[in-house]
Amino acid sequence: MKSLLGLTLDELKNCVTELGMPAFTAKQIADWLYVKRVKSIDDMTNLSLRNRKLLSDEYEVGISTPIAHQRSKDGTIKYLFPVRCCDGKEIERHIETVFIPDGDRATLCVSCQVGCKMNCLFCQTGKQGWHGNLTAADILNQIYSVPDAEALTNIVFMGQGEPADNADAVLKAIDILTAEWGFQWSPRRITISSVGIRGKLRRLLDESGCHIAISLHSPLHEQRQQLMPAEQAMPISETVELLRQYDFSHQRRCSFEYICFGGLNDSPLYAREIAKLLSGLDCRVNLIRFHKIPNIDLPSTQEAHMEQMRDYLTHHGIFTTIRASRGEDILAACGMLSTAQNR
Repeated sequence: MKSLLGLTLDELKNCVTELGMPAFTAKQIADWLYVKRVKSIDDMTNLSLRNRKLLSDEYEVGISTPIAHQRSKDGTIKYLFPVRCCDGKEIERHIETVFIPDGDRATLCVSCQVGCKMNCLFCQTGKQGWHGNLTAADILNQIYSVPDAEALTNIVFMGQGEPADNADAVLKAIDILTAEWGFQWSPRRITISSVGIRGKLRRLLDESGCHIAISLHSPLHEQRQQLMPAEQAMPISETVELLRQYDFSHQRRCSFEYICFGGLNDSPLYAREIAKLLSGLDCRVNLIRFHKIPNIDLPSTQEAHMEQMRDYLTHHGIFTTIRASRGEDILAACGMLSTAQNR
């Protein structure tokens, strides 16, 4: 059975034409899917019984609800979803999605791949290998099907996988999220994270108006390459030069995520190098404490070292924050998503 979820308005028009339904029903279906968020074709009550029957013979809405969840002591909730990703194997895979409530803000951290090819040293997701790209429907289903969906104010593509490595599906999902006929979200409520991939990062910048967050973690080429193999293909210096071609002085935001490792990249030397690298670029830096993962011998930093880096960067004109860790006790914090079910 084919899924309606994840189809654009043009694709829905093709769908109804092939089924011999009136063209205007495509807009009605889009409204039921993305505005009213129905769970069944039978709920699309302004479609005739005949048309609902024609549609349900070939299609289903295509949602799948979480099969498990864990709640952190800080209120963060991690959901486990089954997915049917495209890795050439008829195996049910799983992904994790994290709901982060914070006052009047409610953020959903969504995944775009099962596993990840980037294999960053400090990230548990890459340790499970790569098992396939999610479809636009798989991505949207996370937003559609979490119990907290109506409360969401922001979406971050910072879960499992590298968004630029699955750019087609990520951009299609964002198109549906931001379209007038779709979820009708502002792109300024969506942030896309990336390590920086030559050619593909530009697509994320050109084909969406969303915020961009670059995984930095070291301003030094050799060290960043040790931490992040993707540095070899697209050095951080090239990523920054690409970003300089875009305007981040208004509502669209550029940020850099920087995990601090004790005695490794959290000294004044690194603060100076970050300031030098980002000089003149309209951006912000988010400092993140390293969260321990199994079998990786990297040290966590001290709060005082992060504060010193924050103060130095702020003094040198780069707005810098220390991001509070959320969901660490349920393995939902930055770099901890893994889904052992896929191993």
